[in-house]
Amino acid sequence: MKRVDIIEMFTRLRELDPHPTTELLYTTPFELLVAVVLSAQATDVGVNKATRKLYPVANTPQAIFDLGEDGLKRYIGTIGLFNAKAKNVIALCRLLLDQHAGEVPRSREALEALPGVGRKTANVVLNTAFGEPTIAVDTHIFRVANRTGLVPGKDVRAVEDKLLKVIPTEFRQDAHHWLILHGRYVCKARKPDCPHCVIRDLCRYKFKTPGE
Repeated sequence: MKRVDIIEMFTRLRELDPHPTTELLYTTPFELLVAVVLSAQATDVGVNKATRKLYPVANTPQAIFDLGEDGLKRYIGTIGLFNAKAKNVIALCRLLLDQHAGEVPRSREALEALPGVGRKTANVVLNTAFGEPTIAVDTHIFRVANRTGLVPGKDVRAVEDKLLKVIPTEFRQDAHHWLILHGRYVCKARKPDCPHCVIRDLCRYKFKTPGE
């Protein structure tokens, strides 16, 4: 996609949603971190349903650590892979308490050293909790980047690196959320809603869905 079209694309997405953010419910960086870890291969709706019950009871590293794996499972049992996630979250809490005084670290290296935290999760926390202009490429962003012709790439890291190069600075902070929301609600996997897409004329997808 040409630079002028990229600028126009993000200008339109910004006009549609000037202040985008994650749909995960959280009030602190720690709550966000746990929610993102729980969201792997799960929906934000499903995670929010669990954390609405969990966070009023335990929403700090010490409080969740004190629940133990079995105690945590009672709250997150409706989420996919909850056994592995409970183990990771408890280990994550212990590491935060032992090495970071119970605070969520603000560096990528420290975040990625936490159990259950990969590059994508670290990017979400850095962007949403700490205001860093990072882009966490999930399935939605990967699809939108390739389908529209914004930045075609064979894997998520290639797409991430290209996005950071081509997206103008003024849009970079919110680009992550605009692209995810666009992929989730408009540029959907099975049947993109092209008739209601604000960037339809800029998109290079050859198989646009027709209007009704």
